Amino acid sequence: MEPKQELSSIDLAALVTELHRYEGAKVDKAYLYGDDLLRLKLRDFDRGRVELLAEVGEIKRVHVSDPERVADAPGRPPNFAKMLRNRIAGADLAAVEQYEFDRILVFEFEREDQDTTLVVELFGEGNIAALDENGEVIGSLETLRLKSRTVAPGVQYEYPSSRLNPLTVGFDRFSRRMDESDSDVVRTLATQLNLGGLYAEEVCARAGIEKTTPIEEADDELYRAVYDALSQLRERLSSGEFDPRVYLEPASDDGDEETAEENGRVVDVTPFPLEERESQSLKSEPYDSFNAALDSYFHRLELTEESDGDAGDDGPELEEEIARKRRIIDQQKGAIEGFEEDANRKRRRAELLYENYDLVDEVLSTVQSAREEGVPWDTIEEKFVTGADRGIPAAEAVVDVDGSDGTVTLQLDDERVQLDADVGVERNADLQYKEAKRIEGKKEGALEAIQETREELERLEERKKRRERGELEADDGEDGDGERDDGEDGDGERRSPDWLARSSIPIRKSDEWYERFRWFHTSDGFLVIGGRNADQNEELVKKYMESNDRFFHAQAHGGPVTVLKATGPSERSREVEFPETSLEEAAQFAVSYSSVWKDGRGAGDAYAVSPEQVSKTPESGEYLEKGGFAIRGDRTYYRDVPAEVAVGVQVEPQSRVLGGPPSAIEPRTATSIRLRPGKYAQNDAAMLCYRELKDRFTDQSFVRKVASADRIQEFLPPGGSQLVE
Repeated sequence: MEPKQELSSIDLAALVTELHRYEGAKVDKAYLYGDDLLRLKLRDFDRGRVELLAEVGEIKRVHVSDPERVADAPGRPPNFAKMLRNRIAGADLAAVEQYEFDRILVFEFEREDQDTTLVVELFGEGNIAALDENGEVIGSLETLRLKSRTVAPGVQYEYPSSRLNPLTVGFDRFSRRMDESDSDVVRTLATQLNLGGLYAEEVCARAGIEKTTPIEEADDELYRAVYDALSQLRERLSSGEFDPRVYLEPASDDGDEETAEENGRVVDVTPFPLEERESQSLKSEPYDSFNAALDSYFHRLELTEESDGDAGDDGPELEEEIARKRRIIDQQKGAIEGFEEDANRKRRRAELLYENYDLVDEVLSTVQSAREEGVPWDTIEEKFVTGADRGIPAAEAVVDVDGSDGTVTLQLDDERVQLDADVGVERNADLQYKEAKRIEGKKEGALEAIQETREELERLEERKKRRERGELEADDGEDGDGERDDGEDGDGERRSPDWLARSSIPIRKSDEWYERFRWFHTSDGFLVIGGRNADQNEELVKKYMESNDRFFHAQAHGGPVTVLKATGPSERSREVEFPETSLEEAAQFAVSYSSVWKDGRGAGDAYAVSPEQVSKTPESGEYLEKGGFAIRGDRTYYRDVPAEVAVGVQVEPQSRVLGGPPSAIEPRTATSIRLRPGKYAQNDAAMLCYRELKDRFTDQSFVRKVASADRIQEFLPPGGSQLVE
């Protein structure tokens, strides 16, 4: 059984009930791990330190965590974390709500000088957006621009379209929604009623009905049983009386009483016991609160994934994963077919409204006139029944009148069409067309998802073929005969491991003094450092530039001081002969990170001088800005240097992002991407690079940990970029 990785709408409804108790806590600091895990450190008067986690990557969760389980603070905070610290440090957590029945949590923070809303999207690709008092996006983890909605800095935040809430829907509307389906009961509950697979099956189990019963065979008694089971869930959630459970697959059948970690793998966490889970012979652990259950579950899930990191290299596990991807593709194909059918049905209904324009207009006009005169809905329905008995075609077409929703349902040919009684024929037809477009948008998303799954399947099948040919090495460094593999081929040449194919890559990390600047190592191994701002330009020249180094600068205003180091800071300064490749790469670095890139130019000039030619003393009558220097004497020019950089992922000897001139970066990385000046903003280009790099690795968690979009952004030049095919 695949472990649960995302919280459902029902899970969030239960969680919000418990999160209310933390309202009033004060924010200390915000941290961002990778590009999808946000940590808010708070102080609560009664509880002391509170660690709130929100993860929106492959794992989608929100809960308060035990401080002992929280990882150490990451290094330099990325831009999103800095923005949050400026906005909510010292603020009070004023409110926590679930947006309608969607997988969205909304956190309200209040501070004397400003209020901030944090919207955590736990669906789709996942996202976190910070909004100002007017609902305008200040910043977000991902910029989203779709036909249906936009989430981007400077624009009004748009929530997704509202969904039917199965916990608050009335029985009549519930019955109509079920009737509209042409599937079975459980699938209708999962999709049309938005319950999701697990809770749809749970409702069927509690109702005591066969979940695969076709809707066309369902009667009012079955609907009542299902609706009563839904009401039980609603009452359980609204009362806040939970009995949380973590479910595990037993590790063995010997019955020994072992610790939870040793006695099985976690597969689910729920706010109360589920009959569906109990029937699957899973072990269950009770918890005092749903939040505590979530914290324990996701902590142990992370430990399990780390310990199972190499499982994908074993033959049986690889076969199982291939089979799982194929099942997913089949399910996605079914979903796409369903979207096509639904969109066509909506369009067909719109066409029927126009084909029967006079009849539909007569019905709507009758209802609207009656409502203006104050006639009750029950009376209107009775008049249509009477009209049908008298053979009036318009009345005969009416099959339902619902005053609670203000709707009238007509039978037009083979379709039942529900109409908004307050508007005319054209508006109702337009609503049907818009719904068809919305469904087609879901189809487009499903097509993208199926393409991604097919690409993942292709990578897995290629791994299988290579394994069968004996080309894959075991991750423990042994060959098929149990002999230690020293990484050399028959001629004594060192082989580079196929890091992209590895299912688990170890992380090797150490911080270097120069990593707070822009930097790279040339093809010949010399360190090049560049300033990120005027302060760093000053610091590089005053503190780190020595007599045998070289000073580079673009022949353009607005560029970093670039220093090609002859030796490291702990080494004795000595004169060296810089290879031409290193000099050219330093010049390309100076040009690429200057205003040449920001202006969208494909090339520019740079010059190099010796450190003694660089001075803070201006010529008589001139003035030097902060970070600026006077250059005296002859310069060595590098003409028409291409503005081009590469960013990539280095695995060894360090695990990190590298960025700089392609000739220096590409040989040092497992894979890389070239960029030139272009149309994508810096943060958008970083996200595009991140997604592309992540897709190239089998161990995508490795990329998330060492090469997040924020880390990639640090190596991108300021201004617009485009990826080079």
